[in-house]
Amino acid sequence: MTAAMFTDFALCVKDGGYPESLEVRKVYRVVPDADAIRHGLIRVVDESGEGYLYPQDLFVPIELPTAGRPAFPGA
Repeated sequence: MTAAMFTDFALCVKDGGYPESLEVRKVYRVVPDADAIRHGLIRVVDESGEGYLYPQDLFVPIELPTAGRPAFPGA
C-alpha cells in the first residue's frame, strides 16, 4: 500500500497475533510514518495509548465522519 492509502484512521480486520494490543472491528488512529509504509507497516495508536508498528494487512483505511473525530484525542 502507499502512504496515500492510509488516512487518519484505520479499521482493524485481524489481530495478527497481538490480541492484547489490537481489537478486531475497532477503529484506530493512524500516525503518519512514510518509512513504515515503505516497509509494509502502519503506525497506529493501539490499546496501550502509544503509536506502534503493525503489518498493513491487519488494517483497512477508513474515513471517519467529522462527528466521530472528537472520540479520538489528538485527531
